[in-house]
Amino acid sequence: MSKNSKPESSGFAKKIVKFIWLAFLAGFFGFILFVWMVSINFLGLFGSLPDFKALENPESELASELYSSDGVQLGTYFRENRSPVTYEELSPNLVHALISTEDVRFEEHSGIDMIAMMRVFVKSILLGQDAGGGSTLSQQTAKNLFKTRTDASQGTLSSVPGLRMLIIKTKEWIVATQLEKAYTKNEILTLYLNTSEFGSNAYGIKTAAKTFFNKTPAELDVQEAAVLVGLFKAPTYYSPVYNPENSLRRRNTVLYQMVKNDALSKAEFDSLSQLPIELDYNVANQNKGLATYFREVVKADLLRWAKDNLKSDGTSYDLYGDGLKIYTTIDSRMQRYAEEAVSEHMASLQKAFYKEMGNRDPWIDSENRVIPNFIEDAVKRTEAYRLLKIRYGNDTDSIDLKLNEKKKMKVFSWEKGEIDTLMSTMDSLRYYKKFLQTGFMSMDPHTGQIKAWVGGMDHKYFKFDHVKQGKRQPGSTFKPFVYAAAIENGYSPCYSVIDQPVEVYIPGQPTWSPSNANGKFSYEKMTIRHAMAESINSVTAYMMKKLSPKIVVETARRLGVTSDLEEVPALALGVNDVSIYEMVGAFGTFVNKGEHTTPFYIDRIEDKNGNVIQQFTAKKRPAMSEEHAYLMTYMLRGGFEERGGTSQGVPYSIREGNELGGKTGTTQNASDGWYMGISKDLVSGTWVGGDDRAIHFRSWINGQGGRTARPIWVKYMEKVYADKSLGYTKGPFPRPERPLSIEIDCDVYEKESQRFADFDYDAKKNDF
Repeated sequence: MSKNSKPESSGFAKKIVKFIWLAFLAGFFGFILFVWMVSINFLGLFGSLPDFKALENPESELASELYSSDGVQLGTYFRENRSPVTYEELSPNLVHALISTEDVRFEEHSGIDMIAMMRVFVKSILLGQDAGGGSTLSQQTAKNLFKTRTDASQGTLSSVPGLRMLIIKTKEWIVATQLEKAYTKNEILTLYLNTSEFGSNAYGIKTAAKTFFNKTPAELDVQEAAVLVGLFKAPTYYSPVYNPENSLRRRNTVLYQMVKNDALSKAEFDSLSQLPIELDYNVANQNKGLATYFREVVKADLLRWAKDNLKSDGTSYDLYGDGLKIYTTIDSRMQRYAEEAVSEHMASLQKAFYKEMGNRDPWIDSENRVIPNFIEDAVKRTEAYRLLKIRYGNDTDSIDLKLNEKKKMKVFSWEKGEIDTLMSTMDSLRYYKKFLQTGFMSMDPHTGQIKAWVGGMDHKYFKFDHVKQGKRQPGSTFKPFVYAAAIENGYSPCYSVIDQPVEVYIPGQPTWSPSNANGKFSYEKMTIRHAMAESINSVTAYMMKKLSPKIVVETARRLGVTSDLEEVPALALGVNDVSIYEMVGAFGTFVNKGEHTTPFYIDRIEDKNGNVIQQFTAKKRPAMSEEHAYLMTYMLRGGFEERGGTSQGVPYSIREGNELGGKTGTTQNASDGWYMGISKDLVSGTWVGGDDRAIHFRSWINGQGGRTARPIWVKYMEKVYADKSLGYTKGPFPRPERPLSIEIDCDVYEKESQRFADFDYDAKKNDF
């Protein structure tokens, strides 16, 4: 019996072994077949894989970057805030932390870590323990680059329970091995860091380092690198901002993994693990940083450019995903000085405005009476009211209830920064309407390059751009165009006019007879240079009468004013709305020897690889003769040099050893204050006024451009001259090489004029 059982048991064992081998071989070849079917997406059952071309040139959305002329990043445009770096730009601390935590055998495998897979199979499947995913950095890079887990990548069989993840993992294995063939280890590691998400709207290591620590990837120390690597496990759960305790614990885990991988000593770990996480946290958005208003203006231009220009594949450029590099003409240092000048002056000016206002509302009519229902009418022009109107229709009670419902909000203030408060929509509107607004722009008149652009006080709370988008009456800053027309028509800066009432008859309309700002006439004879320096309305009106509105409009157009201008006598006093942008461009014509250069702010656009797609150049055209342009700089210098000139209050520190020109402007009731300032190398303009023309100082003296706008230019120029690295120096305006044909020495001019007058008188006597 026992003799027969031995062969039977031996035969059964052979069958078991044979079955196991057959099962193994079947499983092995079945798996090979499965992998092959996945790789070709057999019958569309598994979903597509990236082709070899996509592997060689993997596409991921890259933020487009905006740079200043001196190489400072001003901002980014993105759906995913991602900017790439090279391996050489990575801190060794980061590389060691990443490999130690995510893939200790990264340098040894070819995309698939068999040891890690066996560990996962035994612990996770056989023993039911959590052993991690076992994915290599190459597999995780494949997942990041080609979105292998999205629905778009799935086939018919992906809906079968339990099969979806096997298909996904198989795809990642295939792509990982192909990536290993196409790229070096350093390139794969860099690709992974560039394509990973870190939370807080940070995609890629460059953005993450900037967001959490305000550093470049190369500057990260060991513990900072560990914090960022720790985010790969779960960006929100381990966020140092939202879950600092979890982040600290995870950071120390990463540091300990570095000890195990001999990338960190035990002593260093003991010391570093006791340190707190110190952040310099700053999420990128369009309301922070330099040139916030400028960035929005440029964005609109770039979106149009992207739509109108095609890539080599025939598709339009994508500003938010193509990783374009846009280099502007803005100088970051000058931009900062302009923003500082605006903030410093507007904070003190707002305080003065509040003081004069007292408990009264600032929206007043020409008789200084508060305008009734001003806020109630203003709210009907807001987006909040429009949405409520859609919701409640003609139910005014419900609309009023919602408009007056208090809610938590942050509001802007000069003294305390952001204030947390409770306000209704009506309260908020009433609060913000009491702020004075401003705009400032500075340009190199010789190149047309805009160097500084401040569209307002705070882009988060005041979105409207007052440089190009906003237009207001220029007041007396328009007078130089009247005098430019006079100079071109043969009048000398020494031509004299009496300050007395001027009447201009207009068919079918009341006679126009402007008064001076102080309401008085001196009845003194003065040169037109002195009249412009003191901003005498009567003399300007007289010259307008002699020249005609048509000639003045043509002159202003030629010099660079593009807004609609009415051919009326009152145009001499700046009654038509214009922008700071066009006024600076027009005044630049005087400094640039009569050649008008259209202000521009984009120098060039490059693709993500640094290839120049488009280079922008200045648009120039002759507008007036060099002599006439120089005479206009001489006229504008009168504000500094003539008795009573409106630029006399400019500090000596700027004027010393320098030639400067300037013109103030103040509209009726001081609704708008302007100042245009010129030097041999810079032309700048600024405007200050209320959000509505009815909002202004009650006192014309307090609201005049010399007090509201000129100080911004003064502070800006002080800062520019103090920074020697900018290269802007003091000095005279260059004289034309040819002698002037018009006399500007007024003593000589007066004698010559009298001699010609006497000659004319003698000739007339002889006729009799």
